[in-house]
Amino acid sequence: MDSPAQDAVLSQPKAIVILLDGIPADVIETVDTPTIDAISALGGYRRGYVGGTIGGLSESPTISAVGYQTMLTGTWANKHNVYSNEIKAPNYAYWDFFRIAKTANPRLKTALFSTWEDNRTKLLGEGLADAGGYKLDYFYDGLEHQTEAYPHDADANYIKAIDQAVAEDAIRYIKNEAPDLSWLYLQYTDDVGHAMGDSDQLRGAVSGMDHLLGGLWQAIEQRRKTENEDWLVLVTTDHGRDAKTGKHHGGQSDRERTIWIATNQPSINRSIDREAKMVDILPTLLEHLHIRAPAEIAQQLDGTSLFTAP
Repeated sequence: MDSPAQDAVLSQPKAIVILLDGIPADVIETVDTPTIDAISALGGYRRGYVGGTIGGLSESPTISAVGYQTMLTGTWANKHNVYSNEIKAPNYAYWDFFRIAKTANPRLKTALFSTWEDNRTKLLGEGLADAGGYKLDYFYDGLEHQTEAYPHDADANYIKAIDQAVAEDAIRYIKNEAPDLSWLYLQYTDDVGHAMGDSDQLRGAVSGMDHLLGGLWQAIEQRRKTENEDWLVLVTTDHGRDAKTGKHHGGQSDRERTIWIATNQPSINRSIDREAKMVDILPTLLEHLHIRAPAEIAQQLDGTSLFTAP
């Protein structure tokens, strides 16, 4: 009979990052979120931070696209050069995790499911030579441009509907294809936060996001149990919100800088001496997938794997 250690070696590592936009830690910690709770019950939940070092070269605005690129590249804005949602001139010399994965092993399957098309076209620079060419085997995005199917409204209900479509496609694709490395991005909570601030509406939007993840988590658990796959699931957010109203973000207040990370992996280091940072997500993914970044790229990283000691 194979030992547990042998089983672990034989299992196929898979990883997915799920980014739910603009949810403060103090909100996610008080809303009923049974799916995220089930994930963190297996591994853990912890707070972390985004925004670099206050007053230092790495200080980065607590703005959505800045946070996404920080997660994707494992570097702060002074390196990746994304300082706003306009994404004027990303520095693709700092590789995203899809590029690193495909360079290390072109046979790995990659996927992106996103409510915002710019994540693929601008941040990842999919298809651009400077950004590493084509790195995604599958993507599902751009629904925000389908205005007949998703008519835009002031309350952002169209974003809520797009989130649902994106989440459903992620469930379908992961259930059937099980890509090795995926990113799921959902937006509606940030829209509600900007419109309503700290409110019952924001809490309801967070609960709705958790509900969207329920089918995805079931699909991953089913594959883990039946297909000998070792899944790393990381659920996080890109920034918090201002303390006064909860409608704004971008500054360096504690609440704006504080993010959170939930995971199903029990080997994640949860010591209070181990600060968690947005830049730690990339090296965590690489370690789980047994991928080594090229030396010159690894030397540029600002984070370290959450599997490691302080």
